[in-house]
Amino acid sequence: MRLAIIRHAPPLHGGRLAGRRDVDADCTDDAAFATMRAAVARRMAGAATVSSPALRCVKTATTLGLSHRTDETLWEQDYGAWEGLPFDQLPDLGALPPAQLARHRPEGGESFDDMCARVQPALRALSGDTVVVAHAGTVRSALAMVVGPSALSFRVAPLSLTILTRHGDDWAVELSNLTA
Repeated sequence: MRLAIIRHAPPLHGGRLAGRRDVDADCTDDAAFATMRAAVARRMAGAATVSSPALRCVKTATTLGLSHRTDETLWEQDYGAWEGLPFDQLPDLGALPPAQLARHRPEGGESFDDMCARVQPALRALSGDTVVVAHAGTVRSALAMVVGPSALSFRVAPLSLTILTRHGDDWAVELSNLTA
């Protein structure tokens, strides 16, 4: 089984942490969308598609021409009190080791570990090749099935493609953060 995860197009969030806020996406880069369409067609022909219900994900899937269903469990991490804050006002947690960072829970929100507990069962339940259109946190949750909390160190660009393969219960990273 192959799992291709596309992070949504650049969010229109005004330089603020989007998280669970339902913000729009900038889907105007025709060349980038054409490149992503070709990459998905080449690598995932005939795969089912599922999307986070967030507007930015649904709009990205639609712009890519992917017929999809939505799944609530694929929402981005809930950042609680940090939602909507300008990026330069977020606390710097960079000094925390990966396992501790994964356990850190913003006030009123969920930790990365909490998000993985929500997202990973949905990904593991997929039975055939699937394209998922979701968030950076969703991509990192999938990567954490292979590398654990170190997945937090992966860069996940807007409109990027990450592919994992599953053999039995074991997952492997085939491709990470492919962009146009």
